[in-house]
Amino acid sequence: MIPNDIRTEANDPMLLSSSAALELLADAPWQRYAVLGDSIAQGVGDPSPGYDTVGWADRVATVLTAANPALAYLNTGRIGATSAQVRADQLPQVLDFTPDLVYISCGGNDLFAPGGNLEELRANLDAIFGALARSGAQVGTFTLADVWEVDRMAAMRPMRERMAALNDITRELAARYDAVLVELWDHPLRLRPDLMSADLIHFTMSGHAVLATEIVRVLHGLLLEPAH
Repeated sequence: MIPNDIRTEANDPMLLSSSAALELLADAPWQRYAVLGDSIAQGVGDPSPGYDTVGWADRVATVLTAANPALAYLNTGRIGATSAQVRADQLPQVLDFTPDLVYISCGGNDLFAPGGNLEELRANLDAIFGALARSGAQVGTFTLADVWEVDRMAAMRPMRERMAALNDITRELAARYDAVLVELWDHPLRLRPDLMSADLIHFTMSGHAVLATEIVRVLHGLLLEPAH
């Protein structure tokens, strides 16, 4: 295992190199890539020494653009956005953009305070996933990582059950709408002591880099599936 203080983007064993990522998506057919959601979608997080300060969505866009320089990219993610706000404000923008690949990341803000309504969250996410899937876009998403085992996350452990419930909804909707899913809940990344930003909510840039790699891998797997 590489110690945290000398792990960099160049030697992180969880990362694909730029050339390896491009090789996996060299034949990617997507022309219009969009991301919508909250601060995770936007790419918020503290810098990590040795890693580029670039969020996961922009990193994926970089790989897709290397494969197709004509790629169009839209990211409407906003700090603090709830699922209702994403549905009302961002979804129409993204539908107007007519993406053929779209990633959804939202719901955590609905549940961050006690009393969050899971059924309202499910209904909003169902509407978002459904509208994008019916548009013909390939939908993608990911679960949240189970980061609460690390000692410095002790103060945030009351959130674990609520975020697990959000993950259950995400998995349910991914299956319903044939969305490609990255499963982060039990990913080994979750145990890295330097994974979380000072706010204990967002990944640092090293975490964004690993998430981008996992998205590239799962998109590559999608390309290998036989045509329906």
